[in-house]
Amino acid sequence: MELKNRFVSIKASIDGTPLDSDFEIKTETLSFSIGVGTKQVLVQNLYVSIDPYQLNRMKTRSSSQTAISFASAIIPGEAIDTYGVGRVVESEKPDYQKGDLVVGLLSWGEYTVVKEGSILNKLDPMGLPLPHHVGTLGFSGLSAYGGFFEVCKPKKGETVFVSAASGSVGSLVGQYAKLFGCYVVGCAGSQKKVDLLKEELGFDDAFNYKEETDLNSALKRYFPDGIDIYFDNVGGEMLEAAVVNMNTFGRVAVCGVISEYIDNGKRAAPNMLDVVYKRITIEGFLANDYIKLYADFFSTTMEHLRTGKMKALTDISYGLESVPSAFIGLFRGDNVGKKIVQIADE
Repeated sequence: MELKNRFVSIKASIDGTPLDSDFEIKTETLSFSIGVGTKQVLVQNLYVSIDPYQLNRMKTRSSSQTAISFASAIIPGEAIDTYGVGRVVESEKPDYQKGDLVVGLLSWGEYTVVKEGSILNKLDPMGLPLPHHVGTLGFSGLSAYGGFFEVCKPKKGETVFVSAASGSVGSLVGQYAKLFGCYVVGCAGSQKKVDLLKEELGFDDAFNYKEETDLNSALKRYFPDGIDIYFDNVGGEMLEAAVVNMNTFGRVAVCGVISEYIDNGKRAAPNMLDVVYKRITIEGFLANDYIKLYADFFSTTMEHLRTGKMKALTDISYGLESVPSAFIGLFRGDNVGKKIVQIADE
């Protein structure tokens, strides 16, 4: 069979703040044949993930591009792979039938031909909305779970600070920490987000970092007895201030540094004397590091969602044409929770 596929691509490498003009929607003809032994699966994309790390893949050069295959450079003019949920249209693999729901590595497009060896699994929604399986029960959730429990190694009663706390990962970290028995404060970029953290997600406190002229003093105010754990999603000045306010044997899990993705001048320069004398551990990680935890993560998080102990925040835009603006909005702080684009009706 042949079908027309529209997909989003970049026109050229992006080395600064992404703009609408950096993207284009292209059309290709996809050919798919049954019985040729390729073990490919043709998937109609339903929901696709929008993630800030993709910007590092779009740059002319980034150290991340050679670190792991998921972060490899995106070639201008070609389709952009991403995590998502879709429905099987045709399949060369006998265990995938037409109409099956699947979750895995799809693309910012209407359809994806998933090759043998790529990440793709059948999906049983288990009564939850499909977008939950893109974010909260996908790599965003695994990042939060693995980063908090494996990197931060929390103890009950410890103090936890989460930056970008209303985002796809931070909103889950704060909830895991509260359920574990920690004292949790988050920061976000608007009063609406601050209210959400305290009133809906159960954070002990939260503040708008844009209203603080001195981050060191702000963290001292919210953590008068110091910070035991900092879950970092932004880097830059926030990391510097957190280190100043950390307790002895504090742990920093570096999940992302979004403030540095578009501005190299914001690179963090933490006080290394603090790191040495407080014996602070600063550790970067990727969700892929904790694939072995996926079963525990999934069952634990599913139970919390079903019982209402956790909430999944999803921010959904509609239509392939909205992918560029959805992506650009990440760097303005437009999203609340996991940013997802719905490509087609379920």
